Amino acid sequence: MSSVSQDEIGHAKAWYELLARLTDDDADRLAFGREPDEYRHAALMDHARNDWAFTIARRFLYEHADAVRLEAISRSSFAPMAELAAKMRREETYHLMHFDLWLRRLAEAGGEARERLAAALVQLAADAATVFTPLGGEAALVGAGILPETLEELRRRWTAKIGSMLADLGLPVPPDAGPPSADGRTMRTDEFRWLHGEFTMVARSEVGATW
Repeated sequence: MSSVSQDEIGHAKAWYELLARLTDDDADRLAFGREPDEYRHAALMDHARNDWAFTIARRFLYEHADAVRLEAISRSSFAPMAELAAKMRREETYHLMHFDLWLRRLAEAGGEARERLAAALVQLAADAATVFTPLGGEAALVGAGILPETLEELRRRWTAKIGSMLADLGLPVPPDAGPPSADGRTMRTDEFRWLHGEFTMVARSEVGATW
C-alpha cells in the first residue's frame, strides 16, 4: 500500500504541474492551498478510511475506472496529457494486479472476510461510478480529441469489466444506474474535511514557504 501511495502521489504531482503550466498557477497551491469545498474528485474516494476489506473494495472499483480513463487519455490529441497517461499506465498495471488478487483472496476466504468485502461493495455502490461524472465542456473536449471518448462511453466499458469480475466471484455488482449525477465531483464530507486538515498541515504551517 505504501508503494501504491507513492505512485499515486507522483501521478498527482505530475497532473498538478501540468495544470499549473496551463493556468499559470502554482502546483503546490493547487495541491495544498485550497479549501475543502474547492477540491474536485470522485465521491467514491470521499469515504472515511475503514477496514482492509473496505480498502480493497474501493481500490478495486477505482483502479479499474482509472485504467479505463488512462487508456483513453493516452490517445488524447493533447500530447503532454497523452504522454503522462502512457507513463502512468505502466505503473498502474501493478496496482490492478495487486487489488485484483486481494479481491479474489478475500472473496474466496469465505466467512467474515468475504462478508466484509461484500458489505463494502454494497456501501460503495452509490458512488462507484462518480469517477466518470460528466465534465463541463465535455462535448468540446471530445470534439477536439483532447478526450477521445465521452466519459459515459468509458463508464459503460468499466461497468462491463467490473461486473463480469464480481459476478464470477459471486460478489455484489454495483447496479448500472446510468451516468452519475453532476455533483459527483463536488460532494464533500466531514471525513474529507478531516483528511484535508491532515494533508495540508505542513504546508499551512508556513504559508508561502518553498518546500
